[in-house]
Amino acid sequence: MYPGHCPLPESSMLSGMPDQGITRILVLFLSAFLLSGCTPEPAETDLLLPVVFSNVPSDMVLTSFNTDKIEIRVQAEPSLIQMINGKNIHYPADLYTDLEFDPAGASESIWPGNYLLPVDKNRIPVDPAIRILDINPPYLSVHLERKVTRTFKITVPYTGKPAQGHIFLEAACDPANVTLTGALSLIDSIDVLKTKPIDINNASETFKKKIPLDLEDHKLYSASDSIIVVTVPIQEKRVAKEFKDIPIQIWNTDSTVSIEPGSISVVIKGPFDSMGNKEVTDRLFAFIDLKDLKPGVYARHVNVNVPVGMIMTGADPKVFTVKIQ
Repeated sequence: MYPGHCPLPESSMLSGMPDQGITRILVLFLSAFLLSGCTPEPAETDLLLPVVFSNVPSDMVLTSFNTDKIEIRVQAEPSLIQMINGKNIHYPADLYTDLEFDPAGASESIWPGNYLLPVDKNRIPVDPAIRILDINPPYLSVHLERKVTRTFKITVPYTGKPAQGHIFLEAACDPANVTLTGALSLIDSIDVLKTKPIDINNASETFKKKIPLDLEDHKLYSASDSIIVVTVPIQEKRVAKEFKDIPIQIWNTDSTVSIEPGSISVVIKGPFDSMGNKEVTDRLFAFIDLKDLKPGVYARHVNVNVPVGMIMTGADPKVFTVKIQ
């Protein structure tokens, strides 16, 4: 005989009996079968239920230091076991109700701290025919902290280096500030609110990018904005270069002229790439305009033609002796 099997009378037991007697025995047996409720043997299994917390006090935050799952051992018919295994069930923890009506509580309000809440098996949403044998753990560990709100300026960290001859400036963020709401200890631990790093490796021009905030556990915070539009300014580096012994050109005279000294050295500052471009630097020259000057000796400054986008930051010498014959 196997579990849940209800035996029928053997034919040898009924042989030799009159038909009326056989009928009476079968009726009695079927009555006993129905009254006995012959069913499959109950089975046992373990279920892991996530804990869903509700009714957290409005001025509090439920931190991550809480019981998030419970294990229950149940007993039921195999069909019910199979049915419950196919469902997504959870344990509903009503924080406000559990804390307000805690028999050990003597306070009229709920305060930050650690609490142990008993697991109520009547809240577990299972069929009444399923018997709950054990609950582990029997208590939920709960940690509540005071909720605070603060506003932070956004900082953008960079990784990599821009293209040669280029520099990066401080990023512009939209929005520039973000308001965070969360547990007091977590908000206090934030010195600088940053985005995820932005890669500027080999960048040679300004660009925009959407980037999330760099929060360790975003589930513990409520942010006024979680995605930041960042503008990264990339500029060509301006460098200084000395150009030596530029010859002095003589303009607007047919006379014989001598200039001492006959050349000038200048320091030019401009974009990195332009400084190495011969087509640009060839536009750099020096000259003296002698229009309407009579023969004689003069002290004159030299004019220096500087290419567009560059500036002259130094010159040597500054004064020249001009002799017109």
